[in-house]
Amino acid sequence: MPADDAELQVECYAGYRGEETPRRFTSGGATVEIAEILDRWLAPDHRYFKVRGADGCVYILRHAVGPDRWELTMYASARRDEKNPAPRSGVDLDDVPF
Repeated sequence: MPADDAELQVECYAGYRGEETPRRFTSGGATVEIAEILDRWLAPDHRYFKVRGADGCVYILRHAVGPDRWELTMYASARRDEKNPAPRSGVDLDDVPF
């Protein structure tokens, strides 16, 4: 479901410490409920969240703290095949001649 960053809207939950955690996001008219936060980390000007959507796909969302802007920086489909049980994204090494 990759889409233009300008269309990304993220709804968050602010916990007792005031830290916002994404709960769902909308991109290109489709809404993805976040089923699980897999990881999170900080950079000087950004916060990153690696999440699994209710659709089974994995996403990395980046939040620019200053301008309060969200971006979808990575997407991995939940579709799996018999040769590669991991989510597919990037280059398939079976297609690279060695």
